Amino acid sequence: MAKHIFVTGGVTSSLGKGIIAASLAKLLQARGYKVTIQKFDPYINVDPGTLNPYEHGECYVTDDGAETDLDLGHYERFLNISTSQANNVTTGRIYQTVINKERRGDYLGKTVQVIPHITDEIKRRVLLLEEKDDYDIIITEIGGTVGDIESLPYVEAIRQLRLDLGKENCLSIHLTLIPYLSAAKELKTKPTQHSVKELLKAGIQPDILVCRCEHKLSKEVRNKLALFCNVEKESVIEALDAESIYDVPILMYREKLDKIALKKMGMKVGKSLDLEAWKAFLGKLKNPTSEVNIALVGKYNELQDAYKSIHESFVHAGASNECKVNVISVHSESITKGNASEILRNVHGVLVAPGFGERGIRGKLKAIQYVRENNIPFFGICLGMQCAVVEFANNVIGLKSAASMEVKENAEHPVIHLMESQKDIKTKGGTMRLGSYKCQLTKGSHSAKAYGKQMIEERHRHRFEFNNKYTKKFEKAGMNMVGINPDNKLVEIVEIPDHPYFVGVQFHPELKSRAERPHPLFVSFVKAAGDYRKSKI
Repeated sequence: MAKHIFVTGGVTSSLGKGIIAASLAKLLQARGYKVTIQKFDPYINVDPGTLNPYEHGECYVTDDGAETDLDLGHYERFLNISTSQANNVTTGRIYQTVINKERRGDYLGKTVQVIPHITDEIKRRVLLLEEKDDYDIIITEIGGTVGDIESLPYVEAIRQLRLDLGKENCLSIHLTLIPYLSAAKELKTKPTQHSVKELLKAGIQPDILVCRCEHKLSKEVRNKLALFCNVEKESVIEALDAESIYDVPILMYREKLDKIALKKMGMKVGKSLDLEAWKAFLGKLKNPTSEVNIALVGKYNELQDAYKSIHESFVHAGASNECKVNVISVHSESITKGNASEILRNVHGVLVAPGFGERGIRGKLKAIQYVRENNIPFFGICLGMQCAVVEFANNVIGLKSAASMEVKENAEHPVIHLMESQKDIKTKGGTMRLGSYKCQLTKGSHSAKAYGKQMIEERHRHRFEFNNKYTKKFEKAGMNMVGINPDNKLVEIVEIPDHPYFVGVQFHPELKSRAERPHPLFVSFVKAAGDYRKSKI
């Protein structure tokens, strides 16, 4: 039977439960244990697929087509594993399942209640991963903050599981904030005491306290927290603000979080920690030999989490190239006909980001035209690729009325049109082309050289596609279709071979980039940006 670790948060949201969970998992994995992580979100949406990126950050897509919380991206990037639908559960999905059972008559004669029906479904979901694989340890992150109304069923389910499975098989880690009052020049423990009190009221005694703080915890503060929160002194863990999220596993190792967790679960510490690849990555990340400026042209730039996986992919690719990547956020609506050169003149590469809808399209088209005409490395993802197709049709082929049907439904030349499989779909949630699909690459293309092979698999999230009726016009004008889905002939990658680096992809490569295994297209794009910078110098 797998051991279970539950990670809850208190005092405030956005403390980094996902990073702490992923860091602990990384350390346990490095000690030879088979580990996975799952996220339970308290919102009533069935999944984050219909949420505005401003509201919730990016929607992360798994190989099996699940639209999930962005924390699953952290799990995959840290552990170098693939997650699935089972790794992310929302309150909406829990209630949907229970209500469907009630309608079928599964609870016939019974009153359906939060306890036991909702909590039983939560417990079933917690244990579901054990049925899928032979894990040693399963870490479950509970979203939100202890004390919130929407989190109560999850906390109650954890309390019940500790009784069902035995306390020796369950570990509770509580992440809190220790604020520093500059006027008093001291760290305050009272918010953490109140947060732990909320957990105790729900019947859960935390085994380990992880304390986010801007200043080091003194021995006196640790002792006070241990005394008032009823935990052992060694179980008060300091989590100082880190320079990079990739430093956190090392910081947690120094605090012995993994050893304490294993000891409390009655498990052997195991062999010496194998973090050589992680340390090598950190070494390259912290000691770059060059740097490049890359513009990220998007429509959700106000919130960095909206393009979280893209930002992290640049971190990975930069380290691989021993290059510092300065990502410059450019709001697509700020680019007009006359100012593209002014905004983009000091960049060495431009990535046009994914998105939905008409807003910001004109700015993306102007940015693409500028980099195409000035031989600046370009990388377009999903909508970014579609915009590259529209711009090429308008300004190279001469189809001035060419457009995407997403922007102009009755376009004279719909070079991007709605996929055939999407035409009869009316509901929004979970109905796009989602998940991993194969792609055959053309030998000798930029993409084939980057991957080092001709058959790949990448993750998708879209409804619109390149219109194959226009393939000959594009290839005759100089834009090649170098990536094709072998099953439905969908165009996955376009390139301009006469350009130093002009690649547009229909899929989302950022979703498969890992700290220890950076995505080849991001690596090649950063290298091209570095070559462009050298040519200008």
